[in-house]
Amino acid sequence: MLAYITRRFMSAAVMLLLVTLVTFGTFFWLPKLAGQTTDQIAASYAGRASTVEAIEATKQRLGLDQPVLVQYWHYLKAIAVGRDYDAGPVTDHCPAPCLGYSFRSSQPVLGTLVDRAPATASLAAGAAVIWLAGGVATGVVSALRKGSLWDRATMIIALSGVSLPIYFTGLVSLALFSYTWRILPGGGSYRPLTTDPGMWFRALVLPWVTLAFLYAAMYARLTRAGMLETMNEDFIRTARVKGLPEAVVVTRHALRACMTPIVTVFGLDLGLLLGGAVLTENTFSIPGLGELAITSIQSGDLPMVLGVTLLTAMSVVVFNLVVDLLYAVIDPRVRIG
Repeated sequence: MLAYITRRFMSAAVMLLLVTLVTFGTFFWLPKLAGQTTDQIAASYAGRASTVEAIEATKQRLGLDQPVLVQYWHYLKAIAVGRDYDAGPVTDHCPAPCLGYSFRSSQPVLGTLVDRAPATASLAAGAAVIWLAGGVATGVVSALRKGSLWDRATMIIALSGVSLPIYFTGLVSLALFSYTWRILPGGGSYRPLTTDPGMWFRALVLPWVTLAFLYAAMYARLTRAGMLETMNEDFIRTARVKGLPEAVVVTRHALRACMTPIVTVFGLDLGLLLGGAVLTENTFSIPGLGELAITSIQSGDLPMVLGVTLLTAMSVVVFNLVVDLLYAVIDPRVRIG
């Protein structure tokens, strides 16, 4: 097991390296392929009324006057051992892991990510609990009542949930529950949990339900399909012949056997969400990583985009590793194999 985990971490390091390389190339090579010069790129960060001296100073401050591979090497080196940055009259030392400073705000990227992460984590955790519990429970009941009115109604709702985009369901929920009935606060009402727990909860109810509606539909369909297949297996018939209660047969045997694909998808979805629920955060004006990614891409803030991208890739890798280790716990057939 230790060798397996070591191999997974080594492959994860290679993947993260490729992610940074692709992102770096996208921001530095594509503009030059489109005809932009280094001076034009630096001018976009120096301001509208920038002089030749200001552009030259910006190039040196951001390292744009160096070859792309040299800039990339400095970025990787800063993550490993830290880096000193020239901030004018003083030199700032960024300790490892140093993700650099924002081209726009000159704020440390790591500090900004740490400030924004709790909002995204709150959104992802609450929505994940709702969609996992609701989706799996709905799928189990639908499988046990195959062909019933409940089964048909829930699958229609599930199809609607998968088909409708978040910005549509989010705006509709805001229009109804916030601006028409005034039951819940509208967009921009998010407060940190440590500052105002009550407003934190009320401001996240609509984003949780909106995001969970999209994912719960998929989990309901996935659970229903797995349960229908598992309920016809020989070990289910054996459990019933033994006289076990139907609840035990369904939960301890049938549901557990079909949980492997559900856990796989859940780990992948949760990892991506921690990287930034972009549409949900923008719809409800939640200051999380998703909103930060959008504004950073629009402004061409490479260090901030690289930071969000690395965090997204890291969360996906970590959650997939956890899922792989959970297989043996969930399904005894994995241990036997």
